[in-house]
Amino acid sequence: MPILNVKVSGNRSDDLTRAITDLLTELTASILGKNPAVTAIAIDYVDPRDWFAGGKSLAEQGQKSVYFDVKITDGTNTKDEKARYVSAAFDGLSKLLGTLHEESYIYVQDVRAEAYGYGGRTQEWRYHHPAG
Repeated sequence: MPILNVKVSGNRSDDLTRAITDLLTELTASILGKNPAVTAIAIDYVDPRDWFAGGKSLAEQGQKSVYFDVKITDGTNTKDEKARYVSAAFDGLSKLLGTLHEESYIYVQDVRAEAYGYGGRTQEWRYHHPAG
């Protein structure tokens, strides 16, 4: 059910895309408790000359960065789970990409169940009509 939109500074790489996907799928399942079978991830690569932090491009700074948001149904995770997830994702991405710029953002977005879904059904609808 969650969708992750990921931006990574640098050149596209099949190996890196797979490693990021594996990492974020695993963390999203193990920390946030989300089913990998319905987790979607889209990854975009951004030229470091086009990514600015602190008024300078990452290319100028010789830095790397990442941004991603993950949309989850509101009320399905605690503050502590979200904090652990942000920390683990930052650490894991740092291991894959190297030292990340401090302004590398991770956004766990709580989305209302009646306004969010997949396969043409909202999460609210799924709550009231469990599979079965």
